[in-house]
Amino acid sequence: MLADPAVQVAPSYTTIQVCRLCGERELQPVIAFGDLPLSNSFLSAPDEPEDRFPLEVVFCPFCALVQLSETIAPERLFRNYNYFSSVSAGMLTHAQELAADSIRRFNLNRGSHVVELASNDGYLLQYFAQAGIPTLGVDPAQNVAQVAATKGVPTLTEFFGRETARLVPKADLVLALNVLGHVADLNGFVDGIRQVLKPNGTAIVEIPYIRPMIEGLAPDTMYFEHLFYFSLTALVGLFKRNGLQVVKAERLPVHCGSIRIYITHPNAFPPDDRYGLAMIQKAEDALGVAQLPYYQFFAIRVKEALRVIRSTLVEKRKAGKRIVGFGAAAKGVQLLNYLHAGVELVDYVVDETPAKIGKFLPGTHQRVAAPSEIGPVDVAFLLAWNWQNEFRDRFPGMAGKWLIPFPQLRTE
Repeated sequence: MLADPAVQVAPSYTTIQVCRLCGERELQPVIAFGDLPLSNSFLSAPDEPEDRFPLEVVFCPFCALVQLSETIAPERLFRNYNYFSSVSAGMLTHAQELAADSIRRFNLNRGSHVVELASNDGYLLQYFAQAGIPTLGVDPAQNVAQVAATKGVPTLTEFFGRETARLVPKADLVLALNVLGHVADLNGFVDGIRQVLKPNGTAIVEIPYIRPMIEGLAPDTMYFEHLFYFSLTALVGLFKRNGLQVVKAERLPVHCGSIRIYITHPNAFPPDDRYGLAMIQKAEDALGVAQLPYYQFFAIRVKEALRVIRSTLVEKRKAGKRIVGFGAAAKGVQLLNYLHAGVELVDYVVDETPAKIGKFLPGTHQRVAAPSEIGPVDVAFLLAWNWQNEFRDRFPGMAGKWLIPFPQLRTE
């Protein structure tokens, strides 16, 4: 008997039984969001079948790592990726400043070698290449790697880990921005960094930091591509477990609040508390970041915030307001799905990413429109609220119409 083609069988996913970092079994639940679509799997038509998966966040009391309990196959998530880092002017500025600082700090020159893991479309490595420094990107998405090539950034189109590390030349500087949270095999990824890093080399890792996510209330950063939510406590333990040491740490405002850590081989350089390593760790200890109640209170606040946002959208819709979303990034897709806010509440979503324009959002099925297609707007629901200054500058006509969901719902 043939299977009904209208019935979609979800691809397999795995639910972890032990912590992905330390292997302990006593994982404690934090919050469950129900069955959700993949936030970057945009649809060609609003009635196109799509898969949903359970999204649950858990906490490991032994190593303090916060993580999702489900793992989607990385090939499903990242082989053809719809996020191009260069679309964001803010991200380009951040990348250019990091490149300039790294070249100066580590005396990089034509005899050096820089490797970036999850290099995307060359948004960061292009600035090293422009300075004549040899580079190599590693990224599994062939579509973004092709764009990187046009910027003079060669890319190895593979997932990075222990095995791939053997294909990568030794590096003076290894960069990994906003990727560590995506990798199911955490220990394999970090061991790969250890293999690639020269004896006196440095790795710079940037990760969305868990404290601003929890304290500033950013639940829309929790989606299937983000398996982990890191404290400095968990990060130090992760790198120590894999034969590396964190020597510096500093907090950054990017992505609603991130942390940048500098990693070396043991004893290559002494830890330098002037860069905040001890200070950040001390603050985490005082706040109880390594304890479950810190996250349980977050879950209570999230549920109430989502209730208020949805009620506000419903009220404005009942009043006849035309509501348009701005920013079809994963966090925006996630928020609309958390709110169960389909086209009955939000008419369409504006985004500048060419690969998304004309497609439909997973789960809620709004069409993605180009900025040139914007019609009358009563409420500009800012889904990409972490880039709110950039959106205000880009769309000055929306002044007074912005509805910003987090950290506290407000109109500007």
